[in-house]
Amino acid sequence: MLGHDARAISEVAPAAQTLNGIWLTRGKDGRLTAYVHTEDGLRRWTQVRPGGREWDGSDLVTVGHLTHLSVVQDANAYVHFVGRRERVVGSTVTADIMYAIQYQTGRPVTAWQSLGNPHKDAAGGHRIGAPTAVVSESGDVHIALRNAGGGLMLRRERADGKWRGWEDLRGSHIRGVPTAVALASRSVELFAATDGGTLHWQQKEAGGGWNEAQPSRLAVQAGTLAALETTPGRATYFWTDPAGGVVAYRAGAWPMALGGAPGDGPHAVIRVALDGYDCTVLAHRGINGTAAVGLCVTESEANGVWWSDTGVPCLATPALAHDAFGRLVMAVIGEDGAPRLALQTDAAGLTLDDWHTI
Repeated sequence: MLGHDARAISEVAPAAQTLNGIWLTRGKDGRLTAYVHTEDGLRRWTQVRPGGREWDGSDLVTVGHLTHLSVVQDANAYVHFVGRRERVVGSTVTADIMYAIQYQTGRPVTAWQSLGNPHKDAAGGHRIGAPTAVVSESGDVHIALRNAGGGLMLRRERADGKWRGWEDLRGSHIRGVPTAVALASRSVELFAATDGGTLHWQQKEAGGGWNEAQPSRLAVQAGTLAALETTPGRATYFWTDPAGGVVAYRAGAWPMALGGAPGDGPHAVIRVALDGYDCTVLAHRGINGTAAVGLCVTESEANGVWWSDTGVPCLATPALAHDAFGRLVMAVIGEDGAPRLALQTDAAGLTLDDWHTI
């Protein structure tokens, strides 16, 4: 059962226009940080104490012209920011990939650096898609995106921290943003929607090259992909079916319809321990514009997913994280652009307390 606060939320000053998301990360000190991508850069709120309800006011990490952003965290709790930057130079539109790191909770973000563009010509370069990022168990950052021709390009770090060149993983007719997942086997998998189905890339060995993309004819609504390691070394992929509802899929198995009524955008997904069970929690912006949550036993989706509409309006896919005490925290961007959070209570099952603005 999911509780929510139906009372009116106090009025707050409007924030800058939200672009493509909200993220939650937890630092080594146990404090959470919320990030929102806005038209004037990256806004950041930091928890005052681990597990507490007080947050520092937002500060702005200035970075201009980012059309999309991906925020990921590694095993050292470093936060990596990967964005697509688009600028107009004279009469030419140019695009490149930007990268920065935050090493500690509340500390400054490093200077942003350009990782370039897989295309040398501006005519093709500005048609690159939004990047997705993941950090392998060995600490290597992987950045994947759709190129101008509809194939998949990858750039990743070398062991010495320097960046390799762009790798062409081929494929064609990719739509939307691909998804990536780091596995306990120290390898990474990539998954993308296409005009006629999906493409799935697996590494030959950890840190090594890639097998040829495995195609399918599964129907996927572009821009809705998410991935989660659900058994050591095995990923489950989630997306929205064009006909409606959420789908779960594992390589070599049949896709499973999970129900729900998602709107546009990807799904947030996390594993939690509930009443002695390993469970998977999904969250998305529902078709009516409010945040919805689904719950099932991990890799037992066929036995049922329990959905609940929180009734809380949100402008983008919610964010999910564990706080310092292992409790689930859910964050949304409200209609005014301000982040709102709800915390898992001690009640049986999954129950969230009242939503509050930070």
